[in-house]
Amino acid sequence: MSTSRRDLLRWQFELTWSLFDYHLQRLAPVHFRWEPVAHCWTVRPDAAGRWVPDWADTEPDPVPVPTIAWLTWHIGWWWGVTLDHLQGRPPRERTTVHWPGDGTATIAWLGDLRTEWLDVLGRLTDADLDEIAPFPWPHDPEHTVAHLLAWVNAELMKNVAEIGQLRLLHQAGAA
Repeated sequence: MSTSRRDLLRWQFELTWSLFDYHLQRLAPVHFRWEPVAHCWTVRPDAAGRWVPDWADTEPDPVPVPTIAWLTWHIGWWWGVTLDHLQGRPPRERTTVHWPGDGTATIAWLGDLRTEWLDVLGRLTDADLDEIAPFPWPHDPEHTVAHLLAWVNAELMKNVAEIGQLRLLHQAGAA
């Protein structure tokens, strides 16, 4: 039995999402903005009360430890931009992506992105997978939409591991 590239990438995504869901279902509002060390990136309310991320255009050295809030914002930003590119929409600007807040609002936001992602993934054909990726490597013939899907899976898996580790560290410190 042969598995298509799309089906394999979807399987990999669903495996990663199941690991993510394990942690999402166990997150409490206290986990999101917990800062395990002094040198952290998080999200903070702006003058209008919207949650905005700490950011530097040049990566600082040392790199700040991200909070779960920052990581979930980061997922929402890069995943939303990826969806914009794949659907031919103008990509949203980083500064316009605001974090929904501690708890259920963020979990619902990420769940909505998952639903949209699966819809887009389900429409892709083999010919679509062979197209040059519109993002994050525009105009690079070495990287196709199939590479883009694999990148999403890898990026999500990395962020899920970071969120899981932060949740476990918080839980261990509270014990």
